[in-house]
Amino acid sequence: MKLNGTHQFLAYADVVNILGRGIHTLKENAEASVAATRETGLEVRADKTKYMVMSRGQNAGRIQSVMIDNSTFERVEEFKYLGTALTNQNCIAEEIKSRLRSGNACYHSVQKLLPSMLLSRKLKIKIYRMIILPVVLYGCEAWLLTLREERKLRVFENMVLRRIFEPRSDEVTREWRRLHNEELKDLYSSPNIVRVIKSR
Repeated sequence: MKLNGTHQFLAYADVVNILGRGIHTLKENAEASVAATRETGLEVRADKTKYMVMSRGQNAGRIQSVMIDNSTFERVEEFKYLGTALTNQNCIAEEIKSRLRSGNACYHSVQKLLPSMLLSRKLKIKIYRMIILPVVLYGCEAWLLTLREERKLRVFENMVLRRIFEPRSDEVTREWRRLHNEELKDLYSSPNIVRVIKSR
């Protein structure tokens, strides 16, 4: 939908995103949207409508709410849009934390399968790549990773791989020990999680 001559309106099912470079543009676009929805017999619910100013700077303005057509829209610092966490600082760290929490929950749901002797390693790796990894990588195409985030993602992947490849008996001490990162890299022939993200 074009508002004021440009595309500034994204809609998916009942989720609508109105874009604007400033608060005045946003208000104009929101007013046009409210009018357009009213013409089609739809209604914008003020209690479910929020707005957010995204800026890398600490001071993104002081306006706390916006009034449109006798409805007040609350300003928020973060919200979920189509399953992705957005913050007013445009920081991806919170989204990656959220994806890793979801990945951990998924990992724990299949945790008992991974050390099972009844499943082949190939099948266990498939479980990781087809069930756990997509949960973590949802929306990763828009991520700009820092070294800290890359490390967190690798730590998560290594935790899962250690469960799949199991501890090894040390040749000298004869004691069981967990696999080192380099050993995991050799055993897991697929690209690591960071490479997968960068390839998308």
